[in-house]
Amino acid sequence: MSELGIVYALLGAALAVLLAGAGSAIGVGIAGQAAAGVVTEDPSKFAKVLIMQLLPGTQGIYGLLVGFLTLSKIGLIGGGAANLDPKTGLMILAACLPIGIVGLISGKYQGMTSAAAIGIVAKKPDQFGKAMLFPAMVETYAILALLISIIAVTGIQV
Repeated sequence: MSELGIVYALLGAALAVLLAGAGSAIGVGIAGQAAAGVVTEDPSKFAKVLIMQLLPGTQGIYGLLVGFLTLSKIGLIGGGAANLDPKTGLMILAACLPIGIVGLISGKYQGMTSAAAIGIVAKKPDQFGKAMLFPAMVETYAILALLISIIAVTGIQV
């Protein structure tokens, strides 16, 4: 039975990394398409649009962080694997889901918002600071999900 607990916990770590990483990949791709169009017309805007393109990449980093915390928690990093019952494994799986699911959704929508902000920079480069606020607002919810996943994973007794 202890194998099932560790499988659930590993599934949680994998979903945190996979879903949040997929959200970032989608978002960075969406923003990158817009950025490439702007740079084609005006290469001097490369640095500003690159920053905008990179914003959705943070969700993948957050998922990776929760994945590492989870692997450390269950002893697969820095020690032997913990003997987890299925209930504890499921609790860890559930603790990983907030950043996985919110990372997937917010990464995509942050990419869309970044693409719109890139449009602002294309027409009015002096409005870069204001344009950054729109995708940054989407980031807020990824950070909240990250905090909940960290608190939940670290709070579970193994």
